[in-house]
Amino acid sequence: MNTYAILAHTQRQRVSDGETAPLLAGCERAAQTLVLVWPQLGDFDSMEYAWWLQREAETLGQQNIALRAVGIGDRASGQQFCDYTGFAPEHLFVDETAALHQELGLYQGLTLNPPGLNPGQAAWLNLMLMCAGIASPGTLREVLRGYTGDRRAPQLIGDDEVVKAGPLPPLTGKAFNLVGGSGFQRPIELATLRLRNMTEVLSHWRTYVPNAAYLTQRGGTFLFDGDGQLRYEHRDRGILGFAATMANPLAFLAQPAPPPTPPRAAGVSDGVA
Repeated sequence: MNTYAILAHTQRQRVSDGETAPLLAGCERAAQTLVLVWPQLGDFDSMEYAWWLQREAETLGQQNIALRAVGIGDRASGQQFCDYTGFAPEHLFVDETAALHQELGLYQGLTLNPPGLNPGQAAWLNLMLMCAGIASPGTLREVLRGYTGDRRAPQLIGDDEVVKAGPLPPLTGKAFNLVGGSGFQRPIELATLRLRNMTEVLSHWRTYVPNAAYLTQRGGTFLFDGDGQLRYEHRDRGILGFAATMANPLAFLAQPAPPPTPPRAAGVSDGVA
C-alpha cells in the first residue's frame, strides 16, 4: 500500500475521548490533509513542531488544511502534550508501540543493543549518542543554530511576550533585542524555547514517556491533496531534523499546489494494448 492507503486504514486511540477511531475521519471535505507522524510526545521534535503549528494556525485554516497527528505514547501522554502545547486533542492520536512508524518505514534511529542492557536502557544510550550527532545528521548544527540565531528565520518571541524557562528567570521578548536586534531569530531565542520544552518534559517524564524503548524513533510529515495524492513528504533523519527547512518548518505550505490533471480526450489510448 502507498502512504495514503496506510494512513487511511489506520485506527488509533484519539486523545480527546479515548476512542479508537480512523486517523483520517473528518478530513473528507478539506482541500488538503496534513498528517504528522511524531516521535515520542516528549521529544524535542514533537514539542517544537506543535509550537510552529500553533504559530501558523491561521494559515492552515485559510488554506482549508485538515490536520492530524500521531505520537508515540499513551492517552495520558497525549493529554499532557495538548495541555502544554495547545494542540487540539481531537486531532491527536497515540501509538504506544510505534507500529505506524514501522509500517511507514520511518527511521528508527540508532539501534545499538549492547549486552546487559534492557530495551529502555539501550534506547537511552542510543539517544545520547544521537544527541552527539552520531547517526543523527544535522543535529549538532541545529543545536548551534538555536544559540547563535538565524537571520533567515522569523522572530520567535514577541516583544511583550514573557517566557518562563526554568532555571532562567522570566524573560520578555525585548530582552533578546539586547543580543541581536529584532525581526529575526535572535541568538539564544530558540535555545530558550527548547529549554522551556525540556523543563516541561523532565517535570512530567513518566507521563510523556511511558515506555523508553522508542526514544530514538523518528517521525515524518505528509501532505495530501483532496484526492489523496501525496504532495509533500519529509522523513526525519535525526533529532531536531523534523523539517527540510528548520528556519521555517512549515514553509512547504506556501508551495503552490500542482495543477489538476486535465481530463483525457475521448478516443485517446492510454497505451495499453
